[in-house]
Amino acid sequence: MVTVLVASSKGGCGKSTLVTQLASHWAQDGKRTAIVDSDPQGSSFRWASIRPDNVPGVLALEGGRKALDKLPDDTDRVLIDTAAGSHEKELEPYLEKASVVLVPALPSSFDLHATLNFLKHLHGISRIKRGKLPVAVVGNRLKPWTHASQDAMEQLAEQSPFPVVAQLRDTQAYVLLTSLGKGIFDYGSEQVRGHQHDWAPLLRWIKRQH
Repeated sequence: MVTVLVASSKGGCGKSTLVTQLASHWAQDGKRTAIVDSDPQGSSFRWASIRPDNVPGVLALEGGRKALDKLPDDTDRVLIDTAAGSHEKELEPYLEKASVVLVPALPSSFDLHATLNFLKHLHGISRIKRGKLPVAVVGNRLKPWTHASQDAMEQLAEQSPFPVVAQLRDTQAYVLLTSLGKGIFDYGSEQVRGHQHDWAPLLRWIKRQH
């Protein structure tokens, strides 16, 4: 079982986007996929609950650490969507179960400052500091053709104690598909394949950790 913990120090940075899109990828790949949604907003849980019958289902559980104990034994992939602002005390129940940690980052100065502080905090956690729990950063809602996004990613790469492994373009496709209980990996059209390519480096990184 591969367990992906998605965390951030602030809301609105795209945690649920990472969780739902990765879930749709693994479900389409034939993996038994589950989401544990510990965020009070419950976005990932709602997404899984409205997935239509014509796409592979994703199990969703609400709640905290005890929800992990309710997962079926044959689960292949688990994604944990944490509450915004979670720090070591809140993350501790999940850190011992996690295979990797993902931190989404937005390309604004306020977001970068908050993200870098959060990454430094993560780096001080014993299991992470000892290299026993891999952490990666994912640039989210980027406009790669703009200097602002390019400069933000350069700054993040220079100052982050962890690698920036993927850069996801800003698109309304995520908003639209999420409202339908779907992800970009539920489609094979040329229009979405470009966005699917954005995820390839992240998927390779996760695979390399195992």
